[in-house]
Amino acid sequence: MNNKLALHTRTAAAWFFALLLFFPIFWLGLMAFKTEAQAIATPPLMFFEPTLQSFQEVMARDHYAGYAFNSLITSVLSTAFGLAIAIPAAYSMAFFPTGGTVGLLKFILSSRYMPGVGALMPIYVCFQYAGLLDTRVGLTIMFMLMNLPIMIWLLYTSLRELPRDILEAARMDGATVFHEFRYIVLPLSVGGIASTALVCMVWAWNESFWSLNLGASNAGTLAWLIASYSSPEGLFWAKLSAASLMAIAPIMALGWFCQKQLVQGMTFGAVK
Repeated sequence: MNNKLALHTRTAAAWFFALLLFFPIFWLGLMAFKTEAQAIATPPLMFFEPTLQSFQEVMARDHYAGYAFNSLITSVLSTAFGLAIAIPAAYSMAFFPTGGTVGLLKFILSSRYMPGVGALMPIYVCFQYAGLLDTRVGLTIMFMLMNLPIMIWLLYTSLRELPRDILEAARMDGATVFHEFRYIVLPLSVGGIASTALVCMVWAWNESFWSLNLGASNAGTLAWLIASYSSPEGLFWAKLSAASLMAIAPIMALGWFCQKQLVQGMTFGAVK
């Protein structure tokens, strides 16, 4: 009896928190299909005639496709370039460790959690002198540097789980470091690399702090477009909701189809 009661309690608690987390998305979708007058109505309208007016205005007047393209380019390229650096770094740390490897890994991970506002001024000045402000190249570099510590850490913990016997057998057969990396390590770590890539691409897509401070109308991402709906006159709730819904829809779809890889990537090294 106690076991059944505990089971029902956990189930009810799980549904409660699931609905609590889903409610903002539900409310966002509700607001997106209203007019601006309906969106600011008091009390809130729960029953109304849905309209696509806000979506049409966002797509036509606010050049949504351009901002979405910037988000796609910067998130994909920053992830690809980051992996090109992180994979060799994680490989060397996992299979050729030195006395300072653990300390270096801790330093790399701790740098990821430094408040961005603390580094904003020097980075802004460097980008200004280099001509990288409001450019896709600049945002790609920034997103790559932002995610590089997490990439190295996740790939390191993934590579550490590879069986050493296979690598030792390859070395005994005369395999060079390059052939060992190319034909053994990479095929066996495809799952970890894919998980890391998905996690970091989602983070780059959702990044708003650096997008707002280093980007503008030319290279602005969807985060910049959404922030533009805040004006001294107030918030355009319907258009803001429509733009936000279109911004999170691709990531929600990606997360749904790749949830196994995302969970695996975010839990690397958590359980030993």
